[in-house]
Amino acid sequence: MSLARVAAAAGRSAALPLVLSVSAIDLDGTEATDGTDGAGTDRIGFHDEVVLPVASTAKLLLLAEIARRLDAGELRGDRTVDVLPEDRAGGTGLLGRLGRTGWTVEDLCWLTASVSDNTATNALLRLVGRDATARLAERLTLRDLTLHDSVRDVRGPGVPPVFATGTARDLARLVAHAARGTMVSAGASARLLQWMRANTDHGLVPALVAHDPYAPGFPAPAPGALLIANKTGTDTGVRADVGLLIGTRRLAYAVVAHWDTALGASTERAAVHALRDVGRTLADCAMLPGPG
Repeated sequence: MSLARVAAAAGRSAALPLVLSVSAIDLDGTEATDGTDGAGTDRIGFHDEVVLPVASTAKLLLLAEIARRLDAGELRGDRTVDVLPEDRAGGTGLLGRLGRTGWTVEDLCWLTASVSDNTATNALLRLVGRDATARLAERLTLRDLTLHDSVRDVRGPGVPPVFATGTARDLARLVAHAARGTMVSAGASARLLQWMRANTDHGLVPALVAHDPYAPGFPAPAPGALLIANKTGTDTGVRADVGLLIGTRRLAYAVVAHWDTALGASTERAAVHALRDVGRTLADCAMLPGPG
C-alpha cells in the first residue's frame, strides 16, 4: 500500500500560514515509500523531521516510562501518590478541581491518558523525573522527543517556554513501537495502547472518521470497523494528534500543526481543518485491503 495519499492531503496545507508535520507508518506494509521505518513497513513523512512544540502528545513518553516500570516490577500500580499543591495545574483534567489528594499510579495514568489531566501528569512526572523520560527516548532512538518541564498555567522568565518539543516522526515511531510490542517489552507496549484507547478527545484526526470510540474488541476490530487509540495536544499555536488506526491495516500516525497566534482565530480553524483532512485520508488508508 502506498501512503502517498496521506502526503498529498498534508500538502494541501502548503498555502496556509502554518507548519503541518505528518508521519504515518503502515505496520502491515511491505513496500517502502518515503523510506522504511523498520523491517517490512511503509512510512510516509511530510515535514516530519521538523522539531515543533507538541503539547500534551508528549505525555505519551511519560506514560511509556510508567508502563515500562510497571511491567518490570519497578513500580506498583496500586502505589498511592499524594498530589501536592505544586502539582496542581489548570487546563485539561479533573484532579485540579477535586478535593482528594491521594491517587494510585494507575489512577493517575488513566486520568493522564483519558482526559489529558495536567495535575495527574505533574504528579507522575515528579514521581519518575524528566531524566527517566529522556533515557527512554534515547533507548527507543526518539532523538528529538523531549519533556522540558512540568505543565504550568503561566510560563514566565526562568522556565522553559514550552512543556515539550518533538517531531511527528518520533511520535509516530513511539506508537509504532507500542503496536509492535517493542516498546521495551510486550507488556509495557500493550499497557500504553490500552491507556491511549481511553482517550476522550476525538476532535482532531478522528473527527471526520466513522468510528465508535467505545467499540469493544481493541485491538481486533470487527469486520469493516475501525478502532482508534490516540493522544491529542492543545496549546497556544499548537494542535497535535498522535495515535494508532486499526482497520484492515494498522497505521501509526502523528500530525502536528504549529502557527503564529498573532494571525488570529482563522489560522487556528485552518489548522484544525488540516488535521481532520489528513485524518480522513489516514482512515481511508487503514481500511484498504490488508496484506495477503
